[in-house]
Amino acid sequence: MSAVMSTYGRYELEFEKGEGPFLYSTDGRRYLDFAAGIAVNSLGHSHPHLVKTLQDQAAKLWHVSNLYNIPEQTRLADRLAAATFADKVFFCSTGLEAMEGAIKLCRRYHFANDAPERWRVVTVEGAFHGRSLATIAAAKNEKHLEGFGPPSDGFDQVPFNNLNELRNAIGPETAAIAFEPIQGEGGIRPADLDYLRSLREIADEFGVLLLFDEVQCGYGRTGKLFAHEWAGITPDVMAIAKGLGSGFPIGAVMATEEAAKGMVPGTHGSTFGGNPLAVSVGNAVLDVLLEDGFLDGVEKKGKILWDRLSEVVSRYPEVYKSVRGAGLMVGIKCVVPAGDVVVAFQKEGMLTVPAGENVARLLPPLNIEESHIDEAIKIVDRVGKNWTAGDG
Repeated sequence: MSAVMSTYGRYELEFEKGEGPFLYSTDGRRYLDFAAGIAVNSLGHSHPHLVKTLQDQAAKLWHVSNLYNIPEQTRLADRLAAATFADKVFFCSTGLEAMEGAIKLCRRYHFANDAPERWRVVTVEGAFHGRSLATIAAAKNEKHLEGFGPPSDGFDQVPFNNLNELRNAIGPETAAIAFEPIQGEGGIRPADLDYLRSLREIADEFGVLLLFDEVQCGYGRTGKLFAHEWAGITPDVMAIAKGLGSGFPIGAVMATEEAAKGMVPGTHGSTFGGNPLAVSVGNAVLDVLLEDGFLDGVEKKGKILWDRLSEVVSRYPEVYKSVRGAGLMVGIKCVVPAGDVVVAFQKEGMLTVPAGENVARLLPPLNIEESHIDEAIKIVDRVGKNWTAGDG
């Protein structure tokens, strides 16, 4: 038996290499990777620009403390700020760290404004913000909370897409509203754009910060750099990770200068956050995402995937119910158990990921080609056909 702790229910698959949108198992089989490490491998596997950047940096310097200036960290922060609403960026290593840091920032902001009583955060049903004690308390998923003692206080949850309930939850102790513009683990549930706009208005009305968790839905996945841009609004604070390093561990907290005013030396830190290897890769990923036409291409491919998938899904109503999502963050709402559908896709040579609400997630690399979409559609069709014939 392996010494690896059993915190994951793993598939009996091992991979030895990846190239573009494909993974190759140790038994020699090729898989179309439409899981992408759960929306992590934004540029697929072994992207030449990323590989060269990592190799070059590894030959020079791996790690120094954040007690010193790190030029590539400064460069990445400045580029992210120039491309977004943010004025300040804090680097960490994971999306969980980013959300923890973002929550701390929100509370510290009110402390700096002489309102330390404002520390609670409003979240919504179906959310996923990580697996620390604080973030599982924020999401209030009973399965994730079980066995870890009393949930951390400070979080008030309301139904998804319900503005009246959200307004009623805001009180004199509220510091922020935390929200995923598209819920990933919750089942690929996009918020209405008008709802997002209303969140901005409500946050301003009550003097609370608007915190977006774009760890999964951000970084080009919807055809814009960040999903909230489709609503024409900006948050005060945002947590990002996953696609930021296209497989290399890196996350970030982004904020306006006003929101970040309380984050002074000694209030937060990360030993490995923003290390030279991570930020060099982060800059290389951003090189590609900011190329002329790249994000337009993601939007176009997302529409192609959506249209073709919708047509195939409609053929097998006993298996599939509907398609949901945006860009290249797509879910198939299933009639039969989604976990079984994910296994069936896997047997046919495509990797996907299950999610809440009985959804199978398709999260391909952003630089896939139309031929890869065609291959995925054929697999979805075959699985639907086999299942309908009683071979599922």
